[in-house]
Amino acid sequence: MSRRLEIAGSALERPLCNHCLGRLFASVSTGMSNRQRGAITRYLVSLPTQESGDCHICRGLFSEVPKFGRLVEKSSAPFEHSNFLVGSKVDPAVIEREEQLWADSSASESESIKGEMNREIGKVVEAALGKPVEFKNPDVVFIVDTMFDRVTADVTPLFFYGRYRKFSRELPQTRWPCRECRGKGCPRCNGVGRMYESSVQDMIGPILMRRAEGDEEYFHGMGREDIDALMLGNGRPFVAEVRRPQKRSIDIVAAEEEMNASAKGLVEVEGLRPSTRGEVRAIKSAACPKTYRVSVRFQGEFDHRKLNDIPRVLAEKPIRQLTPNRVAHRRADLERVRTVHRVEIEAVVGSEVVIVLEADSGTYIKELMHGDDGRTKPNVADIVGVPCEVIELDVISIGDKGA
Repeated sequence: MSRRLEIAGSALERPLCNHCLGRLFASVSTGMSNRQRGAITRYLVSLPTQESGDCHICRGLFSEVPKFGRLVEKSSAPFEHSNFLVGSKVDPAVIEREEQLWADSSASESESIKGEMNREIGKVVEAALGKPVEFKNPDVVFIVDTMFDRVTADVTPLFFYGRYRKFSRELPQTRWPCRECRGKGCPRCNGVGRMYESSVQDMIGPILMRRAEGDEEYFHGMGREDIDALMLGNGRPFVAEVRRPQKRSIDIVAAEEEMNASAKGLVEVEGLRPSTRGEVRAIKSAACPKTYRVSVRFQGEFDHRKLNDIPRVLAEKPIRQLTPNRVAHRRADLERVRTVHRVEIEAVVGSEVVIVLEADSGTYIKELMHGDDGRTKPNVADIVGVPCEVIELDVISIGDKGA
């Protein structure tokens, strides 16, 4: 106790309000405010209990807490939220004076002025809105600039998980800016700024953004299929993100129905539900095997008996793939080793063969068929001994836990 009284005596060599005095001993006891600690400390060092109106540290900043609370309440109006958190910006000169006080008085049990300011404003807002403070996952964080009486609302995005099937061979997963103008609009893209008029993202994200009254939307898929590949079977998992939503409770069933109606058979969405940022990370980092159906055409006569060698040579063997020629302009030239787990010859009609196979995530399936000028080994063309081309490629299953 004597050590704390010594610290208090040293601190009170300059005028301090009870907030700034009590904050020196914030970790000493619980169940009381810093202002109460300050009043008790002032009494124990035999000084008048009346706190200074010209505080050396905050310059009366805590008297403005009710005003800051009203500013937050006003800023909260556009946003639906069930909880919140308050943060603050404080004049750096105040922070500097506080840190100098800690050093001069050798205080080691202090709390920062920003911590107390956040809490005190939070109490006012909590009472005004009738909503609780939430520290871990707040719907919105209100940042109070105490120097300029401004409040900014940092709204937590909304996330929606679902799975999509794609039935068009002319539809990319996400928006693809024009390579020529990079989205500005030019003759090549007819002024739209895109390589393709629409995408899977366009059939999902804008509907959620409009219903949530958000500012931006983003699409996070568990990998992606080639534009000319169909996505069938159990569908590809995705998380759609809506940033700065004004509404947080939307009719997800109605949103899914709208997506499927407006897509007109090009895309089908199912299993739409609320999601989290953590699930975005999980989806982006997932490495699930995928099952494909590939139709190839051999460009010459071949011994059909060699088709039986395809499963024997490919299944459970290392496949070495250099970055394909078709994507070399945007990806590093690396060697990747993948595994094909299962291969089945599904149909043979003349020179056309349908192959079903399950392979590691990240396997370049088209190159596994034609070899890509020797950049993928082994490959189907080499096994059969005749060049081939891929006619159609479909993803028929994603091997994630939600399958």
